This record gives sequence, structure tokens and C-alpha cells, in this order.
Amino acid sequence: MAIRERLSGNEAVATAMKQINPDTVAAYPITPSTEVPQYFSNFVANGEVTTEFIAVESEHSAMSACIGASAAGGRVITATSSQGLAYMFEMLYIAAGMRLPITLVCGNRALSAPLNIHNDHSDSMGVRDAGFIQLYCESNQEAYDNVIMAVKIAEKANIPVMVCYDGFITSHSVENIMLIEDEEVKKFVGERKPTQYLLDDERNISMGPMDLQKYYFEHRKQLADAMVGAKEIIKEVSEEFYKLTGRKYDLYEKYMMDDAEVGVVVLNSTAGTAKDAVDELRAQGVKAGLIKPRTFRPLPADELPEELRNLKALAIMDKADSVNGYAAPLFTEITSAMYTKGLTVPTIDYVYGLGGVDVKVSDIKEVYAKLQEIAQSGKVDKTTHYLGMDN
Repeated sequence: MAIRERLSGNEAVATAMKQINPDTVAAYPITPSTEVPQYFSNFVANGEVTTEFIAVESEHSAMSACIGASAAGGRVITATSSQGLAYMFEMLYIAAGMRLPITLVCGNRALSAPLNIHNDHSDSMGVRDAGFIQLYCESNQEAYDNVIMAVKIAEKANIPVMVCYDGFITSHSVENIMLIEDEEVKKFVGERKPTQYLLDDERNISMGPMDLQKYYFEHRKQLADAMVGAKEIIKEVSEEFYKLTGRKYDLYEKYMMDDAEVGVVVLNSTAGTAKDAVDELRAQGVKAGLIKPRTFRPLPADELPEELRNLKALAIMDKADSVNGYAAPLFTEITSAMYTKGLTVPTIDYVYGLGGVDVKVSDIKEVYAKLQEIAQSGKVDKTTHYLGMDN
């Protein structure tokens, strides 16, 4: 039986962690994800979980402890944001390269400098090539659900998973959500049964040894192939979750796309705002649509171009910038996929919301108004726009 509750995003994530009851949680506090280990440490202190909670001295140490615990055969979760994720940078590559199924909760926050504690996606986009699966969440419900699914996805794929949701917007806002019964969560994730782990006294193995040229190349290719293969694992786990809860997840969500002429691609909480804009525009007769990627790693590079093929104009919205790049991350990757599929829809990039700048329905409607102009003329005068900041 589902349980109706009102929780912030951080509370929802910590509750999912409690129901999973991992072997180890190692974490260091940083805004806006601090509450995740804070709430979870209360569960540890109250005896509600059997988890070994490790209060470390830095985020680098947090991921190091997670690597050790996972390599020893344990189920491991951690949480961080912004500079904390940046401080983990070295160890993220090691976790992925060792194929350790660690779950990392990322409350997205802008990177310094200047110092800013509010939301954008510069932290998770900055580590997009570290080798973690990346799942993005629109709401508290999605954050809760994706943490539960992430554990199973990671252990099936032998790839760490990063669950990303917007700092403060999602992490601290309280919403009505539906929880799963504790026993159902435990049954869904099952027990971790590693085939190779350091504490196996019947099989001696080495993890993270020195790899010379060809061996290193082979191992990186194996990781790349596993990331591509993870798409099917994500679909399988999501289908199992749908049968349990009735909540449907895929690699991405389509909204009003079947007959859309102008469309937007956008991640996380802004997708909710964009859906309201689409609803208002549809009421005015504008054939607007939306795609919200759930997975950025692995990128649905084969699937997304097919969904965009019938558009007359497209805007891809990035809550992160690529300084001195041609355009921002989501734009460059999706347009690359479109190009290789022979798709030439006129496409522009909107960088928005950096440092937590609010984005309203009226702002999203401006994006669609620009797309209508492009759809009529068939011409793109400028590729990259800064929403609310263009002269």
C-alpha cells in the first residue's frame, strides 16, 4: 500500500535511503544537500537502520570511503553538491573506473566563484564525463523514486549512479509524495550480491592496479560500452518500478510532442514550469511541446533525434554554461546526435537560471515566441541566448 506524505526533496531522499538500508553512508555536509546525511544520521542514531555512517573530513574523503566500502562488497550511498562534488573529482573517476555501483545524491548548486549557494547544473555537468550514470529529477517524487531505482541500476550495470535534483527548488520545497512500504522497497532493491569484492576470502583479486597503455584503453572502452548498455538496464528497472508503483519512467519524458511544431528540451524542475507554459500556449492554439531528459548519461542519442524530427524549431535549455565553448553542454550533445542522424531542425540554445535566477512561465513563453519566429522564417540569427540577459 502506498503511503501519502509531505516531505522536502532532501527528506524524501533520506527516507528512500532509510528504506534501502545501505551498508555504508559516508558524507560531508555542504549546502543544499546537507540535510540528506543529517536526516539519515538521525535514522542511524535512532536504530532505524543498520548502516555504518562515516562522518568524514571532506568530500574527497567521503567518496574515498565509499570506494573502499563498495570495493569490499557493501551497498553504498553518499550525497553532495557544488564545490563538494568538485572536491570529489579525482575519486569520481576512480569509482567509475573500478566499476563500483555507488549511488551519489547531488543537490545541484552553482560553482564558485563568485560564491553562490543557489541552483544551477554547473556541478553535475562539470563531471559529466567521469563515468557516472546521471539521472535528473523534476520533483520530490522523482528524487525519491530515482534514488530507489538508482541502487538497482548501479548494481545491474556495475556503474555508479548520480541522482541530480535542483538545490532549494526541489531539495527544500515540501510537496505531497507517495512513499512505498519499507518491505516493498527492500524487496525491490534486493540484496547486493557482488561477484568480485575484496573481502572474498576464496578469491584473491586486485582493484585499481596499474594499467599500461593497451590495458587502460581496453578498460575505458569497456566502461564506455557498459554505459551504452545501461540504457536497457535503466528501462528494465524502470519497468519493474512501474509495475510496483504505477509511476512510469523512461530515458526521457515527452509532453505534448505528438503534433508539436515548436519544442523545448529542458532538465529538472524547470520542466514543470515549462509544462505550464506549454499548457497556456496550447490553449492559444500554439502547437508547443516539451521533452524532459531523465538520463543525460547515458545520453539517449539514438532516441531523442527521432522525437524531434517533425519540429519546425527547437530550443535546448541549459542551466550551465560552457565557457568559450560553442554552446552549453545539453545543446552541444543533443545537436551532435541530431547531426549524425541527418536531422536539420533549426535549433537554438538558451542558457538560463545561472546562480539560481528565477525562471517563470512568462520567461519560457518568450522562448517559444522566439521559436515561432524561427519556424516562420526558417532562419537562426544567433545560436546561444542568455534568458533574461540578452541585450
